[in-house]
Amino acid sequence: MLNVQQVSFSYLENTPILKDISFKIPQGTHVSIIGESGCGKSTLLKLLYGLYDVNEGEIFWKDEPILGPKYNLVPGFEHMKYVAQDFDLMPYTTVAENIGTFLSNFYPEEKQQRIDELLEMVEMTAFANVKAKLLSGGQQQRVALAKALAREPEVLLLDEPFSHIDNFRKNALRRNLFSYLKKENITCIVATHDRTDALAFADTTIVLKKGELIAQSDSKEIYKNPPNKYVASLFGEVNELPASLFPAIETESETILVYPHQLKISETSNFKVIVQQSYFKGSHYLVLAKYEDMVVFFESLEALEVGVLIGLEIT
Repeated sequence: MLNVQQVSFSYLENTPILKDISFKIPQGTHVSIIGESGCGKSTLLKLLYGLYDVNEGEIFWKDEPILGPKYNLVPGFEHMKYVAQDFDLMPYTTVAENIGTFLSNFYPEEKQQRIDELLEMVEMTAFANVKAKLLSGGQQQRVALAKALAREPEVLLLDEPFSHIDNFRKNALRRNLFSYLKKENITCIVATHDRTDALAFADTTIVLKKGELIAQSDSKEIYKNPPNKYVASLFGEVNELPASLFPAIETESETILVYPHQLKISETSNFKVIVQQSYFKGSHYLVLAKYEDMVVFFESLEALEVGVLIGLEIT
């Protein structure tokens, strides 16, 4: 169990970055930390790893306190691995040598077998003997992930782990990585802007806003029933509409949150919008429309003519 108790932190006095953060994560759980830029996601990962000293509160892993540089000559909790956005590779050594940095040389066959296994997982086998400095940003990021797993940690902390990797590689890598972590029962905490990380691979999602934890729940639940527009908007476009437009929906709130895919065209609906623009998204069009002075997004299988009046209803 990772136990974070009322943690607060600031780089400068009177400028808090994180305020009274508390949560618990069972071993083997995958967690996504999401929120707007500057909300404290990366800072929280660094505190969990022990790179900074907390100003207030405590952090424990299995009842063992995680302490910062004031208490450790070499910062970093030994049962964790942290993959930062700068990758932390040795530029003049090869990919294979980087991955094997923390593996014992007393068992060369086992070491090489482990390196080969990880090279295959991140699809970098062909680059085993290439120096790290000659790799692209995305390739370096994949090597950094493999290096972090060489000696299996109990907790893996990832800061935007796929940000430099193209979609062609990203999807397969995500599946391989998170499947491996689940199989090995490794706790994984990912700070990310990518909603796919939160929805497809995280058991739990934590939402930060201006340094405060404002939501924590099962990832599916937090998507289907977001507590406010800020949380919903982290998963894509969202509409905040007057509840009075949809009398069939029971709610005590004056407004309801509706994702674009939840609105469909209806000839009989009294909720009419004026089409402003259609954006091609591959499988559908995202349509921007206006209702009075409000912007409304909905999906359509076809591009709609600008200026057309369309009726909408909630599916």
